[in-house]
Amino acid sequence: MPGALFVVFGAARSRNSYVQGGPISVDLRVNDQIRAREVRLVGPEGEQIGIVPIDKALALASDTDLDLVEVAATARPPVCKLMDYGKFKYESAQKAREARRNQTLTVIKEMKLRPKIDPHDYDTKKGHVERFLKAGDKVKITIMFRGREQSRPELGFRLLRKLAEDVEELGYVESQPKQDGRNMIMVMAPHRALKTAK
Repeated sequence: MPGALFVVFGAARSRNSYVQGGPISVDLRVNDQIRAREVRLVGPEGEQIGIVPIDKALALASDTDLDLVEVAATARPPVCKLMDYGKFKYESAQKAREARRNQTLTVIKEMKLRPKIDPHDYDTKKGHVERFLKAGDKVKITIMFRGREQSRPELGFRLLRKLAEDVEELGYVESQPKQDGRNMIMVMAPHRALKTAK
């Protein structure tokens, strides 16, 4: 019987009962949301006003027609600033949008070859590498060795060097060929002029 009670108790327990807390808010506390008794107050121009009771800080904020914003909640006492919170949020969103627009996403494409590749297949793979470099992407070229080919790494090295020379007007060798188990890997990156033209 106690076992049955345990099963019922175990079944009633949900997976969510182990999750603690909620999502962390990124918004700052404003005006009446600030819970401290006293705060270190900073004026609208960045001037230090000093440590004041929260009531006085809120009164000062309403007199100047600004918001009291908690900018450093972990400080003792918390640091609050007088500012136009709506304008501050708008400018922060604009900066974040501008930063996202300016960031570049590096894409690494991969091309796999065999040491004894047919000349026609080599031309096809070289065409793919050229296309990737023209698009401004990095290319990781992998030579796969099988069986006895592993005892002849110079074949892979020679093939990678030939490929690098064939596409040198589009990109440069960023990472020199190196053996990694059964594979030999080289990374090529496009020239800067190609990246900016993209």
